[in-house]
Amino acid sequence: MTAVTMAITDGWTIAKRNTLKIRRAPDWLGFLLLSPIMFVLLFNYVFGSAIHIPGTSYREFLLAGIFAQTAIFGAQLSGYGLIEDLQKGSIDRFRSLPMSPAAVLIGRTTSDMLMNAVSLAVMAVTGLVVGWRIHSSPAEAVLGFVMLLLLGYVFSWVVVMVGLALRTPEAFNNASMVLMFPLTFVANTFVQSSGLPQPLRAIAEWSPVSAFTQAVRELFGNTNAAMPEPTAWPLQHPVVAALLWTVALLAISIPVATWLYRTAVSR
Repeated sequence: MTAVTMAITDGWTIAKRNTLKIRRAPDWLGFLLLSPIMFVLLFNYVFGSAIHIPGTSYREFLLAGIFAQTAIFGAQLSGYGLIEDLQKGSIDRFRSLPMSPAAVLIGRTTSDMLMNAVSLAVMAVTGLVVGWRIHSSPAEAVLGFVMLLLLGYVFSWVVVMVGLALRTPEAFNNASMVLMFPLTFVANTFVQSSGLPQPLRAIAEWSPVSAFTQAVRELFGNTNAAMPEPTAWPLQHPVVAALLWTVALLAISIPVATWLYRTAVSR
């Protein structure tokens, strides 16, 4: 068995172990799935009547943003779970086994992608109940959900990097909130970026979250000709921009997270 094959096989075993741990905490799982439902209902019924989107209803515009937010927030599981495993000594037990050193990080990010798939399915059903509809082809719709899973996977590696740099659950919880909220709100997730003040507009238009959200919005057919035409390149070519952001973020976060992990377990 090659090193790559061993890393994938052992990573899948760790992913199944992490998923079983989540299933055995039904209260935690329940609140995890309720969170995206709450955001859909709050933004749709509380802010929906106050936000006007040309040519469409706010809920059609909103769902892509809530999907993106859910994928990013779901990535926090990677950092928190890894810190918990380090503190409880689970990583030390893994190191005593004949398994690939990369399996822990691969398994952690993979299990969170599986949880993201469940959360997105719950959100899609909730969206359909409140009136959201997909107006594109089945292939484009599937590609939209693949983009959301990719967004969550990319941010899982970013969050793992942050978690290994901090190493305590309390510090991680505070840092993740400081990181996640600006990322999701200074973007085109809940309002059009064209309506933001100029400094924030520039940040939002070049944000990876905006690129993914715009890509998903277009792939679901939730855009129309009445909306203002994007002027920034990432929003004019959102799928390409999202893929470029994916390559850039993974190229930074995977090597850094791996180095931080080796440093943490060698202490």
